This record gives sequence, structure tokens and C-alpha cells, in this order.
Amino acid sequence: AAPSALNTFTAYGEGFVMVNGERHEANLIVLPERLLRWEVAGFDALAEADFLVFLEMNLEILLLGTGPKQRFPHPRLTQALARKRVGVEMMDLQAACRTYNILMAEERRVAAALLLL
Repeated sequence: AAPSALNTFTAYGEGFVMVNGERHEANLIVLPERLLRWEVAGFDALAEADFLVFLEMNLEILLLGTGPKQRFPHPRLTQALARKRVGVEMMDLQAACRTYNILMAEERRVAAALLLL
């Protein structure tokens, strides 16, 4: 696929991101080939089950965008990913968007899970 066909972040701000020019204001999972709603209530409500969706994605790295500031969920929430050798990086929303674009351009198997609400 041509790079333009893949999902990239084109803008971000308070409570929103833009992927390929389209605005999103709900929690979101961004992969190079697809977008998925991430049905989580927010950072404080995260549970192990919220991360199971990523186990089937054959990822190298998961970027967890934790909103306006970097926050760290309890390690047990992501231990299943660690067992599958998926790197999980916590960062604020803007850093997650920038890092995703870089890794995606390097053709890494990356996903960004973004908490916008």
C-alpha cells in the first residue's frame, strides 16, 4: 500500500485527534490499516480485558496515549502483552501520535491506543 493509504495522525489537540484529516473525539485504536473504537470508560477504569484486543493484532509495540499527561496503568493490565513480547509504552496523547507516525513510517507493527475521554 502507498504510504498515503495508511493511517497517520495529521493533527491533535485537547480531546481530539485527526487521522488522515478526519477528526476523532472518542477513545480510539489506530493501526496502519484500520481504526477501531476503544470502548473503555477512561484511564481509571482500565482493566486487563481492555488490553486483550491487542493480543490478536501481531504487534511489536503498543503506544498507550493516556491523555494530556503521561500516566502508568498497573503492570498487571498489560502483562499478557508482555508475555507475547509486545512492547507497551505509556505517553501523553501528543507524544503517542508523534511516535506512532515515526514507527509506522518505519513499517513497524505498531498500534496507538488513545484515551481521549
